[in-house]
Amino acid sequence: MAHADLPPSPVVPTIDLQADGVQHGHLRLPYSRDDSAWGSVMIPICAIANGEGPTALLVGANHGDEYEGPIALYELARTLRPEDVTGRVIVLPALNFPAFEAGTRTSPIDKGNLNRSFPGRPDGTPTQKIADYVTRALVPLADIVLDVHSGGRTLDFVPFAAAHRLPDARQEAACKAAVEAFGAPYSMTMLEIDAVGMLDTTVEEMGKTFVTTEIGGGGTASARTAAIARQGVRDLLVHAGVMRGTVERRETRWLDMPSGDCFAFAEEGGLIAFRVDLGEPVRAGDVICEIAPIGRTGAAPRPTRAAMDGILAARHFPGLVKPGDCVAVVAQIVG
Repeated sequence: MAHADLPPSPVVPTIDLQADGVQHGHLRLPYSRDDSAWGSVMIPICAIANGEGPTALLVGANHGDEYEGPIALYELARTLRPEDVTGRVIVLPALNFPAFEAGTRTSPIDKGNLNRSFPGRPDGTPTQKIADYVTRALVPLADIVLDVHSGGRTLDFVPFAAAHRLPDARQEAACKAAVEAFGAPYSMTMLEIDAVGMLDTTVEEMGKTFVTTEIGGGGTASARTAAIARQGVRDLLVHAGVMRGTVERRETRWLDMPSGDCFAFAEEGGLIAFRVDLGEPVRAGDVICEIAPIGRTGAAPRPTRAAMDGILAARHFPGLVKPGDCVAVVAQIVG
């Protein structure tokens, strides 16, 4: 169904996104439930605007167990002044607010994975309604969109900002320039296992500049990864011409995920023991980790080997794995 054929969104912003100055409020999503018949989900939103200029849409906690985005964006919403802005910054530090409150990847309301629910539906589940509002009301306002991710409770990454390969070479170049401005220790040309339903795809299909990240993981944020997110957000805004200042150029190493050989999946469950740490080099055939059966002693562990040369860019975080879990990602250093 085309956007024009869809009913209006039930989401109501409590702020005027067109007004200058600083505004703090909510996206109010009606949600009738056992403890509140006429209740609502209240998603925090902030807009900082000053005159004419580009618009940046900044999103954190698209998945609720990823914390670098909320840390950087709640702070930005507290501290960014209109006089430092030319244009508009729309900040959603915890977009998937029900999941963020629960500390879970998916929403406890409907088990929806927000970043697999785009473009959403105004008459769907609560998660689909959030995705629909972002798709139809917020992304069209934006010139550049940043979606800050990390590994959550089940993955850990070398800290990187990322762009995707796109059919429009000019759009891809704009995305990569924004990634470089973000200035994470690594910059990735990223391959998604499944791009259907992602905010990334929705934004890119609208022709916008899009940057995503994977900054750490393990269901927490370190001082280092939080600092990477804070500085990256500010430098990206400066690069986009939304915020006054100078981009602080930091060294970044470009990585590439050229094919599905980057990913390694567990064929059996058990106790995982890594032989390589994040950022360390591997060669094709090297053992990245071993997965040992846990039901009895004496059983030999099953090795997981790298299918290509590169570095270990991501790893499974909990010590126990299940069949089908992604246990490792290898990326190639290209610059």
